[in-house]
Amino acid sequence: MKTVYHKADSRGHADHGWLNSYHTFSFANYQNKDRTNFGVLRVLNDDTVSQGMGFGTHPHRDMEIISIPLEGDLEHKDSMGTTAVIKKGEIQVMSAGTGVMHSEYNKNKDEAVKFLQIWVFPKELNVEPRYDQKSIKEGEKINGFQQILSPNKNDDGVWIHQDAWFNLAQFKAGNGKNYMLNKKGNGVYAFVLKGSAKVGDRILNERDGLGIWDTQSFNIEAVDDAEILLMEVPMELPAYMK
Repeated sequence: MKTVYHKADSRGHADHGWLNSYHTFSFANYQNKDRTNFGVLRVLNDDTVSQGMGFGTHPHRDMEIISIPLEGDLEHKDSMGTTAVIKKGEIQVMSAGTGVMHSEYNKNKDEAVKFLQIWVFPKELNVEPRYDQKSIKEGEKINGFQQILSPNKNDDGVWIHQDAWFNLAQFKAGNGKNYMLNKKGNGVYAFVLKGSAKVGDRILNERDGLGIWDTQSFNIEAVDDAEILLMEVPMELPAYMK
């Protein structure tokens, strides 16, 4: 088993007033040659958007973009004609493919919105742009793994154009479980949303991250009540990037 540890306070940070963002991997003005990506996981941003503020219309292409709200509501509009609001307990995915324009706003006047913005390199370029969102609260599992994303259209959660599986792991203190990887050659980036847990051989606290690869499985045990996002992704970059 190989691992890479990213302590919460080692992340890149940008405070734009209306946007307070922490970057696990290089993004915008935060550039760290040792933290460019984890396999095909390219971006993991921990964003807080102030009341009535947001990201104006901007372009994306050839990227799988996943948003997971942690607090508050986020309004999404795009050039595919989608207008939607995502909130805690939901997950949103947008396959940018051949190109899409979109905006994201916090329309609430009384509270900030906190969400994770995640980018994953797709298996292939120039796919047809698409949008989807689903409730993940309905399938909530305590002391287990809840799949919220996969490569399969008929699986639990949303799907993307990549051999990736995301799970929410929610454990009460003292409980744990072994995670089995879905595909050989994949790795898992574990990101602690709440509490603390022992992942593999390391204790992780809130907003710490640990990448794990060259293994078929690893164990998770909650030290305190914990909520962890497990992002299993291919470690080898797509052929079009070589």
